[in-house]
Amino acid sequence: MINTATETRSVVVEREIPYPPEKIWRALTQPHLIEEWLMKNNFKPVVDHRFSVSADWGGVDCQVQTVEPNKTLSYSWDTKDLESVVTWTLTPTSTGTHLRMEQTGFRPDQQPYYRGATVGWPRYLAALEQVLARMD
Repeated sequence: MINTATETRSVVVEREIPYPPEKIWRALTQPHLIEEWLMKNNFKPVVDHRFSVSADWGGVDCQVQTVEPNKTLSYSWDTKDLESVVTWTLTPTSTGTHLRMEQTGFRPDQQPYYRGATVGWPRYLAALEQVLARMD
């Protein structure tokens, strides 16, 4: 018997970005920069650090799970009834960095969250690229 309640979906967004991993890492881990492309936050790149991101519509409770500077960052991304994980992976390329964002944990009964993430993350990554273009 298959337990469909445990089957989950993921949203993956990937970009080739013409900047080194170190520059992208700063934008992913410095609170004032995160606020420019994502939301207000109290992030610290420290494993187990609890933080929140917030916007006009509400907020998300998070906890840092993995920190490998310039390589991998992951954190839980929890709302009242969604428990998911966001993982950023930075891979150097000959022209910059391959950036991969994956949010896992969408249950079949969470279509609105899944659709929201499918639309939202590409917008956030576009905003991230704009922040990177302005950074020195």
